[in-house]
Amino acid sequence: MLISVQALRALAAWTVVCHHFMQIFFDFKARGPIGQMFIDRGAVGVDVFFVISGLVIFLSTEGKSLPPGRFLLYRLFRIVPAYWLYTVLMALVVVFARPVLPDQTVDWSHFLLSLLFIPTENPGGYGIYPTLNVGWTLNYEMLFYVLFSWALLFRLQARLLIVAALLFAVCQAWTGYGWISEFYRSDIVYEFLLGIAIGMIYRRGWIKPGLWLPLLGIAGALLAIYYLAPQPRFFAWGLPSAVLVMACMALERFFENSKLLKLLGDCSYSVYLMHVLVLSAGGFVAQRYGVNPYVMFAVCAATIGVASWASYEWVEKSSYRWLKARIDGESSGRGELALSRQKY
Repeated sequence: MLISVQALRALAAWTVVCHHFMQIFFDFKARGPIGQMFIDRGAVGVDVFFVISGLVIFLSTEGKSLPPGRFLLYRLFRIVPAYWLYTVLMALVVVFARPVLPDQTVDWSHFLLSLLFIPTENPGGYGIYPTLNVGWTLNYEMLFYVLFSWALLFRLQARLLIVAALLFAVCQAWTGYGWISEFYRSDIVYEFLLGIAIGMIYRRGWIKPGLWLPLLGIAGALLAIYYLAPQPRFFAWGLPSAVLVMACMALERFFENSKLLKLLGDCSYSVYLMHVLVLSAGGFVAQRYGVNPYVMFAVCAATIGVASWASYEWVEKSSYRWLKARIDGESSGRGELALSRQKY
């Protein structure tokens, strides 16, 4: 993975953290221009995530003979353990420490659907959100993984068109017939295609190293995000996010030796999953004991930083390696058995 992309992924995660800080501590009421910016534009971190996801999935499967089922298993191994852990933690906090999350409700059927990445109305009555609210983005991720797995059956050059056609069929045609939840009828799903397209032009050598042109691209993308109305989201936030990703890739030589930025990028998934829990606990403490919200945010940020590192090392990496070893070991064992049978 390019370190520049890892750095951008970390920045996107912490942008979402700041967005939810304004929600949990200030109920989305502005505290100055920076606070207003995070209220209005902080959610763009999700769009950056989706573009990067398309890029990473394309590059990680390029040149590999990977069966669709194996690809899906690997993605599940990467995504599910940490997501399930924090979903369970969220449910436990709601049940046993309700003042920390007073607006949340746990319904067991909804909880199970959340674990299975099936979009459904949250029992709290505020929309289609899983038990771990930030997990709504993972419902889109899982759809993308399923559709991309089908594209693996086709040659590399056709995968963008295959995924685009499948996304359109599922998210436009099938939702229109009521076969698929209206949740997927959103232009945000097409941001994965931007990532695939970036991967294709990157492999063609069309993203050249530079300095001033990438910086100009970053400035233009940030201005577009700041000044454009957020709808339609694909054009207002998706396309600028794609420009940010390409510009960062062109600046790779300035990032490539940074172990810290790589680590921050590695931890970004855990940051994203856990931050609402930490911020909610911090908001409860700040309100109950009169702690300055910005002081409490500093404490929460430090907690998220350390806990996300531990989560990445001991939950994400460990579970992925263990699960992958089980599948790979079984596959190699079957392969050896098949060879032995052929010999004799």
